[in-house]
Amino acid sequence: MLAISTIDDVGNIGKRARGGFTLVELLVAMTVFGLLLAIGVPNMTRWIVKNKAASAAEFYADGFSTARRTAVSRNVESRISLIPNSSNGQLDWEVDICAPTAAIACSDISGTWSTVTTAVTGTSGAGFLSVYRAADALPQSSVLVPSLQPGGASYIYFTPLGWVDTNVSNRVTRIQFDPAPAYTADIPSSAVAVTLSGMASTCIPSPSVTSSDSRACPP
Repeated sequence: MLAISTIDDVGNIGKRARGGFTLVELLVAMTVFGLLLAIGVPNMTRWIVKNKAASAAEFYADGFSTARRTAVSRNVESRISLIPNSSNGQLDWEVDICAPTAAIACSDISGTWSTVTTAVTGTSGAGFLSVYRAADALPQSSVLVPSLQPGGASYIYFTPLGWVDTNVSNRVTRIQFDPAPAYTADIPSSAVAVTLSGMASTCIPSPSVTSSDSRACPP
């Protein structure tokens, strides 16, 4: 009888083991899972935001380079427009071209410019549709605040040689990104500056670095 009882006990243990978690074990597991979520989700969210913020400068550096490269390769005038994005408060960009003639000048108020649906006439600009890129992938402006220098500027015009057209007044010289106060520990300030030669480069604005630092933005 002792042997039989032992076998029954073993069988009962096996049945209990196959029965799954007890209520206490399930509550403990849920508590641990909740703690992991409470710790991990905010950290993951900040990591995603930080990586999105890091890509902002490259996004605009690519736009400025595209505008300059298009002007040189097609021997036309080009411009990049920085347009407010209604969904996140950042700035979309669009690169247009204009093929100047003796009768038609390319400037703020005259000249025929390409659009995203219409190409300009002329051999150099034939078939070119404006290049448009939305800033939807960038963080909200409540996280990363964009600013254009000088204030009120929203264009840069390039000559067929790739130089910035200084005849167009109030042109953009820099776009800068500063973190909102809640994100200063996670996101550093960054910027893209455009020289008169038309070259765009990412840089670090003051006071994050000193003017003698090679990473510093030009004055």
